[in-house]
Amino acid sequence: MQATAKDLRFHSKELLESVERGEEVVITYRGKPRAKLIPIHKEKTILSEEKNKLFGIWKDNDSVLDVNDYVRNLRKGRF
Repeated sequence: MQATAKDLRFHSKELLESVERGEEVVITYRGKPRAKLIPIHKEKTILSEEKNKLFGIWKDNDSVLDVNDYVRNLRKGRF
């Protein structure tokens, strides 16, 4: 499906509904394709153990065992 930038501005709800149904919407601006709206595939649910695991450069840091406690301590006031 194609839609113009004006359609996106005034009919965004209808365009999002069509994306929900699985359609891809190409947004054009002055007759040239500029963007594509595609549906997001739902990710598998994460196990509760994996929710608290850190990722990236922090995953091997032994000083941070519980993510929630670490963030809570960071957000505490200084005084």
